[in-house]
Order: sequence, then structure tokens, then C-alpha cells
Amino acid sequence: MENNKRWEEMDMDCLVNIFQRLGLEDLTIGVPFVCKSWYRASLDPLCWRVLDLEPLDFMPWSKFTKRFLIHYSLNHFSFTGFMRLVAMRSHGSAIELRFPLLFGASMHDLFYASSECPGLKKVVMPNLLLEDEAHIPELVAKWKELELLEIQSKPACFLEMVAQISLNCKNFAGLRMLGSIKKDDALAIVKLLPKLKYLCFDKSYLPKEQLLMIMDGCKELERLSVKDCIGFEADEEVVKKALGIKIFQCEGSKLFDDSGYDTDECDPLYVHVI
Repeated sequence: MENNKRWEEMDMDCLVNIFQRLGLEDLTIGVPFVCKSWYRASLDPLCWRVLDLEPLDFMPWSKFTKRFLIHYSLNHFSFTGFMRLVAMRSHGSAIELRFPLLFGASMHDLFYASSECPGLKKVVMPNLLLEDEAHIPELVAKWKELELLEIQSKPACFLEMVAQISLNCKNFAGLRMLGSIKKDDALAIVKLLPKLKYLCFDKSYLPKEQLLMIMDGCKELERLSVKDCIGFEADEEVVKKALGIKIFQCEGSKLFDDSGYDTDECDPLYVHVI
């Protein structure tokens, strides 16, 4: 028993191996304040490869925010400041960045992230103001290693965004998004992103014509999720087309919504409600 090391005496590599499995809350207000060796280990860039901001509550009254202010002796909490802290600690090694869905991040935050984390492979975008959406193509063009993009709703600049992904993100393999999938959108996906392996349009307006177009054009799809969509039913033709896809999910999709619409005239309301 005398030879057993205490936690604070563990080898640095062992500590880093453990800490890189922790979330940002533990890495910012837990581990660094245990002891000096844990603090030093927590600064290793390997601990900051996954920057998952989604589960954190950034409201001023939240337990996390209050604890952060106490631990860092601050009077005011800033989401931008926190995001920059974790991005800087990654020292450019971050491969995944997930923004909170409801807590609005600014376009300045996104461009800062693109600068500090150029090697991102997976990005979950926050909800953006309409005027900020125009910058999305410029933004994704900076992530040369991007493989998977999740975006809450189809931006008005979708076609330009797809074009920039095609030009700059050679390993791009997956897209998750909801919205009204029009013919031009499907054509752009098939023409510019034919090697997609994962596509999720759950809760979207997706006519059968567009669905079949994508299934025909993206031959390397391994997973296609189109659950709870309006615009198509999983009829014999759709099911037959899906035979070549390892995972095809279409539960809850129907031709009409509950009001009897089968066009995207109802789509803005439908997407907003769900």
C-alpha cells in the first residue's frame, strides 16, 4: 500500500488521458482547482479537442455561471469570454465544436472559433440572426478539415454554402439540417456533395421528387434520416430506392400535414411549430 500513488501524484500522461474524457464544466471549474498537478494536466491541448458548449447553462442565474464567477473571481460572465477561453486552451487542436442551440452566439464568436480552431471536423452551429446567415459560406470555407455540419434551419444562402463546402472541405461527409428542401437544393447536393455518407433532414418539408433525386445522386450514402417529414410517404418506390442505404429512417413522414397541405406553402409554419 505504501507504493500506491495518490491521485495528485499520477503521471501527467495518465491524468491527461483521464481529463480528455471530461466535459467543459469539469475542465474549467472542477479539475484545475483540485491541485497544481491537475491544473497543469488540464492545460494539455488534448483535453480540449472536443469543445461541447451545448450542455452548459449560460444564463446569469445558472449554477454553472455562478460557480465560474466565484472560481475566477469575476463580477460579470460573458459567453464570448468563456468561448474564447476554451478555444485558446485547445491551441488549435480542437476537432469538434458544438454551440448551444438556444443561447445565441454572435457571428464574431463564430469567426473567432474559425481562426483559433482551424482543424475542426465537426461543427454544430447555433441559431443565427437572418442578417448573420449571409456569412455562413465564408465561415465554412475556413474549416478545411470539416467532415460534419449540423445547422438548425436551412439558411437563405444554402446553395452558396454547399458550393463553398464542395470547394474547400474535401473530406466533408455529413449534413444535418431542417427546412424546406426545394428542387434546387437537392440538385446542389447531388452535384456538389455526391459523396455524402450521412444526411439528416428530419422534420423538414421534403417532396418525394427531391428525396428520390438525392437517393439516386448520392450513391455513397450510408445513413439517411428523413423522419417526421412532410411531402412523401414511404411507398414501394421509396423503400426500393433505400435498399442500398445501410440505415434509412423515415418514421413519421407523410405526404400531407394535419391541415391537408402537401406543398411548402405550409412549411414555414410547420418548421416553426416543430
